[in-house]
Amino acid sequence: ENEIRIYPAHYYYMELNTAKMLHDLNINCDMPEEMMERRLCKVERAEEIKLDPKQHTAVIESIKHGLLVLTGGPGTGKTTTINTMIRFFESEGMSILLAAPTGRAAKRMTEATGYEAQTIHRLLEVNVNPEEAENSGGFLRNRQNPLEADVIIIDEMSMVDLTLMHALLSAVIPGTRLILVGDVDQLPSVGPGSVLKDIIASHRFPVVTLTRIFRQAGESDIIVNAHKINAGEPVIPDNKSRDFFFLRRQDADTIIGIVIMLIQKKLPKYVGADQNEIQVMTPTRKGLLGVERLNEILQKYLNPEEPKKAQREINGRLFREGDKVMQIKNNYQIEWEVSTKFGLTVDKGTGVFNGDMGVITEINEYTETIEVEFDESRKVKYGFDMTEELELAYAITVHKSQGSEYPAVIIPLLPGPKLLYNRNLLYTAVTRAKKCLTIVGSEAVFQEMIQNKNEQARYTSLAERIQEF
Repeated sequence: ENEIRIYPAHYYYMELNTAKMLHDLNINCDMPEEMMERRLCKVERAEEIKLDPKQHTAVIESIKHGLLVLTGGPGTGKTTTINTMIRFFESEGMSILLAAPTGRAAKRMTEATGYEAQTIHRLLEVNVNPEEAENSGGFLRNRQNPLEADVIIIDEMSMVDLTLMHALLSAVIPGTRLILVGDVDQLPSVGPGSVLKDIIASHRFPVVTLTRIFRQAGESDIIVNAHKINAGEPVIPDNKSRDFFFLRRQDADTIIGIVIMLIQKKLPKYVGADQNEIQVMTPTRKGLLGVERLNEILQKYLNPEEPKKAQREINGRLFREGDKVMQIKNNYQIEWEVSTKFGLTVDKGTGVFNGDMGVITEINEYTETIEVEFDESRKVKYGFDMTEELELAYAITVHKSQGSEYPAVIIPLLPGPKLLYNRNLLYTAVTRAKKCLTIVGSEAVFQEMIQNKNEQARYTSLAERIQEF
């Protein structure tokens, strides 16, 4: 109230336009409600789906309105709800597009729905011409060249920042249904804005929040404890669980020793996963258990130096064949290709994005390149002068893990800054684990994080801008 907010001009207009475009999409459908109910029952019978009342409401609201927000924690049936929406719209002969902010989140969406999902960047078609990209917001899909679909479903919306949301809405024409799905209690986007929270806070669009934990999900202590953390309830880590473990230790080097032992010996067999699929996640970059120190030590033990493995130190950072790495900024121009084992190219394209993970397959001193293989066998060659876009990813920050899911997650935990060590961050970290979560460190810090509701304030006016319309 009565406060002055100062914006860079482009963000000010971006926020204003985003509110206007959201408002324009919110068109009511003229199908009578009885007909919606009848047709939905038919789909439920044909697909043998049983929805609970909240899920049923969500599907009906998605049919009724041009814009819907579906939110809820892990295990509350968001996937079943999305699948039912897809089947309903499909039965009506409507075309559907699915997308998520990261490659990993899109891959998960594809696996969960059986429908091809893409990254939002790929959906909007990255413009590789630098001069044109400046004018079109970086994408070929825009107001002049909109997306051709009757229904667009976006998952992991908590990760979508204002810039990406603006680009997406610019390519969606009124009359298209837009369904935004996400968990509003996770960490906010890395970029500016608080899009999902603000859309909900505006109270101008239909929002359905799923709260019931389904039986299967209720058998997972990861999911049960994630909901307790989110509600600020104490979690008693008694290690009687099959998927949620707490190893109490107070010394950083002891903790790192246990992390290495878990990755090398215990967890791969326990969760049926490769060593590289087990992810260490930590709140900070610096410090005894920060990303930078952990990566240096983990590289030494998990991918040790060998005569047959090429390695190269660049700007004080050591890269070795077999290293697990992450792309740390969006690069729309870089080329990738997928080839057979005989070297025949079967697919090619451009763009590697912030958060994409891969493995170094070759370091070539002669051509001064590092080859990285990302998900879906996409191979990318980086010149030695481009390696500032890569960093080791044996350990990553919780922020970088958003939108991803791993068979097993290990969180080393000792005291850290109060502003960062909050409930929001812990909840996001816990919900990244699929089959097994192990926290190694101080239980006092763990319990303090559950009680610490301090979030870094985001200064946005999107909710008010929407209300003005």
